[in-house]
Amino acid sequence: MSDVTEPAGPNGAAQGSTHPSAAPPSALARSAEILGKILSPLTPRARPKLMRQTELVERVKTYDPDADEALLNRAYVYAMKAHGKQFRASGDPYFTHPLEVAAILTELKLDVPTIVTALLHDTVEDTYVTIDDVKENFGEEIANLVDGVTKLSQLELFSERTKQAENFRKLMLAMSNDIRVLLVKLADRLHNMRTLHFVDKPEKRRRIAQETLDIYAPLAGRIGMQNMREELEDLAFAELNPEARNSIVTRLARLDAQSGERIGRIADQLKSALDEAGIHAAVYGRAKRPYSIWRKLKDKQLNFEQLSDIFGFRVIVKTTDECYRALGVLHQHWRMIPERFKDFISNPKTNGYRSIHTTVIGPEQQRVEVQIRTQDMHDVAERGVAAHWRYREHVEDKERTAENAYQWLRDMVDLLEHGNSAEEFLEHSRMSMYQDQVFCFTPKGDLINLPRGATPIDFAYAVHTDVGNTTVGAKVNGAHVPLHTKLRNGDQVEIIRAKEQTPSPVWEQFAVTGRARFEIRRFLRHAQRDEHIRFGRKILERAFTDEKRELTDKAIEEVAKKLRLPKPEDVLVDVGRGQLRASEVLEAVFPELKRDPDRKAAPPRKDAKKISIKGQTEGISYKLAACCHPLPGDRIVGVMEPGEGAVVHTIDCGELEKHQMEDWLDVSWGAHAAEIGPSVARILVRVRNTPGAFAAVATVIGNSGGNISNLKVASRNPLFFEFLVDIEVRDVAHLENIIGALRVNAVVEAVGRVRDADAPLPA
Repeated sequence: MSDVTEPAGPNGAAQGSTHPSAAPPSALARSAEILGKILSPLTPRARPKLMRQTELVERVKTYDPDADEALLNRAYVYAMKAHGKQFRASGDPYFTHPLEVAAILTELKLDVPTIVTALLHDTVEDTYVTIDDVKENFGEEIANLVDGVTKLSQLELFSERTKQAENFRKLMLAMSNDIRVLLVKLADRLHNMRTLHFVDKPEKRRRIAQETLDIYAPLAGRIGMQNMREELEDLAFAELNPEARNSIVTRLARLDAQSGERIGRIADQLKSALDEAGIHAAVYGRAKRPYSIWRKLKDKQLNFEQLSDIFGFRVIVKTTDECYRALGVLHQHWRMIPERFKDFISNPKTNGYRSIHTTVIGPEQQRVEVQIRTQDMHDVAERGVAAHWRYREHVEDKERTAENAYQWLRDMVDLLEHGNSAEEFLEHSRMSMYQDQVFCFTPKGDLINLPRGATPIDFAYAVHTDVGNTTVGAKVNGAHVPLHTKLRNGDQVEIIRAKEQTPSPVWEQFAVTGRARFEIRRFLRHAQRDEHIRFGRKILERAFTDEKRELTDKAIEEVAKKLRLPKPEDVLVDVGRGQLRASEVLEAVFPELKRDPDRKAAPPRKDAKKISIKGQTEGISYKLAACCHPLPGDRIVGVMEPGEGAVVHTIDCGELEKHQMEDWLDVSWGAHAAEIGPSVARILVRVRNTPGAFAAVATVIGNSGGNISNLKVASRNPLFFEFLVDIEVRDVAHLENIIGALRVNAVVEAVGRVRDADAPLPA
């Protein structure tokens, strides 16, 4: 995050606070200053000066006096010679890249083998050097690290997405053996993002930025490296949605010009209250990065003015005991907001993060978010796993630290080993990396960490796969609840089981953890395959009998060979699920059988979207519900309606409450639903009643790739007016980006997705 005021100095004083003898800067000057600070990571830098060997060694020796200078010097020279006259898109010598990656890792105080790996990490992929060469010159440990970082550039794959998934699969396997692989990879990605503006092709820049936002930034957060996560997110945000980011930056600068002095005064008052209680603490204010603000605007459906924690404060004390004493002092002086209190010291996050979060109605009646932690906790919060790494520790100690803090990594590797494909693993991995959590308890008091939005189904699978597979109901805090109920912090959850129970396909629609969805899919995949085999055999037996032929195992084997299917039973599976017609199997076995030339194929359905939905509605009539306007990317379920067939709703649609869960149909969007054609979404926008307001809204929508298909003024008064807008979008993610871009526009007071024309605008 970008600190508005500087961290506390050695004497513990709140740096950046207003000083009685200092003339406060003008509003314009402060506005320019904060704008410069926020934009600085994105401003094209001057060409980097090549770091000398001695400078690199000095950097390492500042935190590791016993560092192996000879090894560092040898790696420096080896990498520089290997990359030779290669150049980057910026025009800089290629060697500047591994050197900058090494510099980033020295800031994290990583050990010598990790710094050497950074210097060598691209030699195998981009030069004549082989892994055996690295092993011969630098030893097995460094060779394994370099191999873990190296991409699968030689692998012939079918698509860019599959290539990304395979690279990620390899990275996770290497990371499970040594977390330093990930640290090098993240530093590599960070430097590439800092120089992304040198890439000529816009589509390539967007692909890299989206991959960073989807995979690498969450990974950095998952191992507690919050500073790196926030910089990666903000750099990607600037590429993917520059208009929204610039709007936030501008409004942050204006806000800081108005309230900058107030931040200093509040920091001083917080520190004074703690000093009076005998607690010597460092207190400083900070501003969230633009992407963090953007995400909160989207998640909480707020506009900019409604955010209460754009600026927050950190209190750094000496001991854990002082953390709780400081909390007591703050709550004695100022009224706390109960729903905004979190104790991550008592219940640490899975990435090792510990801190107390509280929000109070603080000095000057301002809502103040405060994080209280020790210096050690602060180091972990800023540098994550890198703060745990001790270059003098034994390997066993390192492994024990990883064992305690990163259970999630072993779970992901388990998914990798048992998954159906690299793409499926990538999907589950993305879900596993989200950081927001709720802490729930078993009836015995065991703590279960789950992502926000998790349900009793997620809880059951977190306890054990068998518990999840045999779940029939749940009690939360002693009361029976539906299985799609969202859990909250502190809930005690009891899972009700039955031996004869098996997972329902509908469960996948409201499970949010990768583990739960993976286990449900795995069970259903085996169960459905058996069912498809039985059904396919019946279909073929009837088709062969009608032609007075005999269906034999040999005939099925011949068809499998002709269709290049791995197993004969795959023929039955494809027939059973409708991917292969019985007539096609007959013709493959008996070529003399010809289809009736007068028989015409059924005309294609006019609604192309029908081919993009799979599940129990295949082959039957269905429609998208008008009450909730489902979009590709929404979680959906179907219900049968007399005379209408299957009606598809979003998972959170109120109409579903009228139907028993047992009656829900398992439906989901196909892989290419968003590519078939635009879908129409409806939003309600409230803007100030000023000239040009509608034009500003239309411009934002157009610049974000949306197309207005219909518009209706809902209400109007001298202060503002509201209108309903139907927008053609690709999917729900596209719609959320448009809504987010509108929220940060100065003329927009509120905006939200609506389910029907009579729905009120979200508060």
